[in-house]
Amino acid sequence: MEEVSRAQPRKDSRSELGSEKIVGEKSIQMENGGVEKQQGASYTYWVREAKEDAAPLPLPKKLTPQDILCNQSHPATLGSVWNRAGTWEEKNLNNWATQRIKELLKSVVSLDFSCGKAEIADVTNCAGDAFLVTVRNKKRVGYTYELTLKIKGEWLLRDERKTVKGHIDIPEFSFGELDDLQMEVQLSEEKDLLQQDKLQIIQDLKLFLQPVREKLLQFEQELKDR
Repeated sequence: MEEVSRAQPRKDSRSELGSEKIVGEKSIQMENGGVEKQQGASYTYWVREAKEDAAPLPLPKKLTPQDILCNQSHPATLGSVWNRAGTWEEKNLNNWATQRIKELLKSVVSLDFSCGKAEIADVTNCAGDAFLVTVRNKKRVGYTYELTLKIKGEWLLRDERKTVKGHIDIPEFSFGELDDLQMEVQLSEEKDLLQQDKLQIIQDLKLFLQPVREKLLQFEQELKDR
C-alpha cells in the first residue's frame, strides 16, 4: 500500500505570542492572559483566565465614619426622592398658596382715615394657581392670582356716622409683578351718599394697596423658600 505522507501544518508565527486558532469555536490566547473566543463568524467575546500575575479582584470595603461624613457633606439634590438627577419636575402648590394668601390678607390691620376707618372683613375670591418647578437641579416658582376683598368701614360725613360696605377687586397678577398691583373699589350701599363722599371713600380704601402689596410680597418670599 502506498503510503501517503501528509504535510505537517505550518506553525503560525503568532503562536510564539500565545495565540491559537481552533476551527468552529475559535479560541485566541491573548498576551494579557485572557482568551478571546469566537463562535463561527457571528460574534466575539473575551474571557479572562486567572493567572498568578493577574491583578486581584476588588474586595468590599467597610465605610468609616469619615467616609459617611464626606458623603453627607455633598449638596442635596432638589425635588422628590425619585428625582435625584434633578430633571424636570413640577409640583402643584394651589392648596397651600390659596390658604396662605387668605391668611395673610385677613391679617392686614384696619386703616384709619381723616374721617373714618375700614378693615378687610373677608377674602371672598382667591382664584389662581401656584407651582414649583425643578429643572436641571434648579428651583423655579411662580403663581397667578386674582382677588376680591370684602371691606367694611365707618365714616363721619357731615356730622353723621355712616357704615359703608364694599369690595376691592384686584385684577390678575403674577410672580414678580407686585409693583404694578392695581385695585378697583366698588361700594355696596351708596344710595344716601353724595358723589363727593363716594369719591372720598373710594380714595381712602385705595390706601389698602400698600399693606396688601406687603402681604403678597411676604407670600412670594415664602413661596421661594419652599
